[in-house]
Amino acid sequence: MDSTRLDVFALDPITLKWVSVELTVAMDWYTRCITALRLSPTTKSSDVAGLLYQTFRPPPAPADWPREAVWPEHGVPRSVFPSVEWLTGDSTGQCLPTVIPETLVVDHGKAFRSQHINSVCQRLGISIQPARIRTGRDKGILERFFLTVREGLLQHLPGYKGPDVYSRGESPEHEAFFYVDELEQIIRKWVAVVYHNRPHDGLVDPSVPGLRMSPAEMYEHGIARAGFIEAPRDPDLAFEFLKTTHGRIHHYGVQFDKRRYNGPALDGYRNTDSPYTGKAKRRWPIHIDPDDVTRVYFRDPITRKWHTLRWSAAPKSPFPYDEYTVAHARRLAVAQGRSDDPAAAMAALLRDWNLELGKTAAGRRIALKLSRERASLLDGLATEEDRLGSGADAPTCAHRDEPSAQPDSPVLDDHLDQLGDSDDDWDDDIVDDDYYADAFEDTNDDRGHQ
Repeated sequence: MDSTRLDVFALDPITLKWVSVELTVAMDWYTRCITALRLSPTTKSSDVAGLLYQTFRPPPAPADWPREAVWPEHGVPRSVFPSVEWLTGDSTGQCLPTVIPETLVVDHGKAFRSQHINSVCQRLGISIQPARIRTGRDKGILERFFLTVREGLLQHLPGYKGPDVYSRGESPEHEAFFYVDELEQIIRKWVAVVYHNRPHDGLVDPSVPGLRMSPAEMYEHGIARAGFIEAPRDPDLAFEFLKTTHGRIHHYGVQFDKRRYNGPALDGYRNTDSPYTGKAKRRWPIHIDPDDVTRVYFRDPITRKWHTLRWSAAPKSPFPYDEYTVAHARRLAVAQGRSDDPAAAMAALLRDWNLELGKTAAGRRIALKLSRERASLLDGLATEEDRLGSGADAPTCAHRDEPSAQPDSPVLDDHLDQLGDSDDDWDDDIVDDDYYADAFEDTNDDRGHQ
């Protein structure tokens, strides 16, 4: 698994300005198949966890893809009793093959060696093998794939800037044409249609000299030799890829980064100590989706069922609020001398969301993250009460509205620190439940009158 900054410019859907993005991919070493890929402004640990989830549960293939680009749905139980509706219905298949990784080879980037990824791999029984420093052959197949993407696809797209100044052209920034999510779908389809079906010099069978196989053929070769793939069948598998932290369960619920979360699932555990020892001594594990901080998840240690805990001050909104956005707003408040007014920090956040998120480097990263069509694990994060519809009045991020741009907003500070991956923010200073509510309510009212 590795990431690289693409040699092509994309368009930011919010600011309509050119922007550079990173491509993060996961590749099966034996078959050279791409098992997951994602475009993002910067690679975070949540993006890496989302890629791991894609290797277990690939997304469905679009209906207009050719037959040779669609993979069958792997990982079904040995004995199934399908319904008539399932047999007669349309099955789109998967856009990528299913692979159950045993070892994850990564470089020394912060996103790949974070505590989040270490805990996910530990829960799933995946060993992590760091690549040796300044040893390109440890991940040479991925470096070659990035070169293949550039020469086989990116150089033919508008906005291509090349790997150096000699290949850059006059003004490639002005030629940026595709939005970030569109560019991701183009790369995904190229991988499925072209790359997976093209013979590879490194994919050979020693028993058949001179035979070159494509990644798709090598995948079939591996299935024929090693047998079928038995993927995990847990419907709640996506929760295993969330970031885990530990905190005390108080009478008001749990608190993380000055946000309070509560739910009826905590009733039997309030003001009690957990049976866990070590680093989590007397504290309970809470699972966080960094792409949606309006809720966290708690697993009952007795029933083993997952439960949703809602942010008590979260607004009813069709879009999510990720942890990087909230942290960005608080940093802006400190930079502008408003550290004693946290509600104003969120009001400034929403103003920037609508107006000026594209004017700073940090702001553009936030805008790109907000503009994504859906979060990495969104489709799989549904507890039993969510599936039964008990959370219908809660915030949802299934459909996001794109804010419209407006003039006359202040320029944001361009000197902001990088957002970290800290898991040590539980039980900080107690704040009121109205910490963010007033700012959200006032700003959303203003948006309704535009």
